[in-house]
Amino acid sequence: MLLNEKDFKNDGIRIAAFLMAESARTAPKSKGEDVIEIVYVDGEEIEKIAAQMEKMAEGGDRDFIRDAESVRKSQAILLLGAKGDRTVGVNCQACGFESCSEFKKADRRGENFVGPNCAFRIIDLGIALGSAVKVSAILGIDTRIMYRIGIAAKKLGMIDSDVVMGIPLSALGKSPYFDRKPKS
Repeated sequence: MLLNEKDFKNDGIRIAAFLMAESARTAPKSKGEDVIEIVYVDGEEIEKIAAQMEKMAEGGDRDFIRDAESVRKSQAILLLGAKGDRTVGVNCQACGFESCSEFKKADRRGENFVGPNCAFRIIDLGIALGSAVKVSAILGIDTRIMYRIGIAAKKLGMIDSDVVMGIPLSALGKSPYFDRKPKS
């Protein structure tokens, strides 16, 4: 059997994304409680995210366009999000409230992300993101953590979490996620 790399690239990306997702899932979590949501995106859904990002650029952040261009060069996207309304119950005050019970009474809102959020849950999301991109680095898959992808995917209803980040994946001759110019 002979296979050209171009014939199995998408399979390789999918396998890498699945391994990244499992690394994120098994990453340490505060009090061992898992509030991380993980969604795999490929195919036509990638274009939906890119189009939403371009639409969001109309609000003034032109870098949504730059990031949409990078998204279109991706073979897949991994979305990671956290439910920040679930406290760990330690009354640390990092959220800005006197106690977890006061935090739970807060009016939760936000245009892009919903908050306020338990600081420990956001830390958990960061650890999960780091665990995922660690795997991509080991496997030699180009990635970059992008909050604009997360906002667009959330607005499209692809993921339900309060705070969402997107990790685009690519296997090209050069990473499409670096050496990018800001859009003016």
